[in-house]
Amino acid sequence: MTLTLKTGVAALVFSAALLAAPLAAHATGLMTCKSGPESGWKSKSALESSIKAKGWKVRRIKVDGGCYEVYGTTPKGQRAEAYFHPVTLELLLIARRGEILFWKKVN
Repeated sequence: MTLTLKTGVAALVFSAALLAAPLAAHATGLMTCKSGPESGWKSKSALESSIKAKGWKVRRIKVDGGCYEVYGTTPKGQRAEAYFHPVTLELLLIARRGEILFWKKVN
């Protein structure tokens, strides 16, 4: 009986791992972008220069869900995370502590 219980638990753990694996490949953030291949994107440094000129302070830029996700401080002095389209560098979303401060509605 002990061997059967161990086998059942092992099968359950293995099954859970298989189900979770595809989820790891998806975006973890609040926004996704249909941005095409990265070869057509503007650079992270171009984004950083652009938003710093508008008063942002940038701590980190990473790719999430096909968007550029920026961690920093808004021109209003709010620490936030923001999503920008990597081709147009258009601001799509600003969030702070689970609250949406700005969300561009796309038709």
